[in-house]
Amino acid sequence: MKNQKTKKIVTCAVLIAMGTAISFVCEFIPFLNLPFGGTITVASLLPLVLIGYMFGPAWGFGSAFIYSLLQMIVGFKTVGALFTPTSDSYMGIGIAFGVVLLDYVCAFTSVGISSFFRGIKSPAAAIAVGSIVGLLACYFFHFLSGALFYGAWAEWFFTDTIAKDFAISRAIMKNFSGAGLAAIYSLVYNGCYMIPEIVITAVVGAAIANVPIIRKNRA
Repeated sequence: MKNQKTKKIVTCAVLIAMGTAISFVCEFIPFLNLPFGGTITVASLLPLVLIGYMFGPAWGFGSAFIYSLLQMIVGFKTVGALFTPTSDSYMGIGIAFGVVLLDYVCAFTSVGISSFFRGIKSPAAAIAVGSIVGLLACYFFHFLSGALFYGAWAEWFFTDTIAKDFAISRAIMKNFSGAGLAAIYSLVYNGCYMIPEIVITAVVGAAIANVPIIRKNRA
């Protein structure tokens, strides 16, 4: 029993490290970074989905929480700027804590929800469905953070970025304002990188579902 637990801890540590490394490396690949911010990390959250699939909810949520803390450490420059009064990113201590809670702790920890679908008979379907639901939960918290704390950027996004060239952007600016505009902005902005991330993670997850090491570690 002790050896089994140790094996799980080591496996989780390796997968968490893999996910962290993937997200870190992707930030240096130009075509994965959107021109207005945000990065498509090419399945960096898949290792968390695999942990949940193999070992269940407790391990899945626990590993996802640890991953969220590591993301704060890796993104220390960004996180630190939120708490620095002289920084352009500073919006107040209270809001900074809110951003960190939603964009990091809640968003990444919520990926553990994927573990609830491990009971689906087909391994490929279990991982794919888990990936979609888990990353949608992550998307939701990013959306919530954007809608609550970054709504001031909505007008800029729809009028001064590449989004301005679309008729739908002009329609949105004409028909929405205030909280409604902030919500649409956050949905679109975060969707630009989260939707591709969800698709990539689900596809890659389904493709590797029957890899022997994953099947062997399935608890």
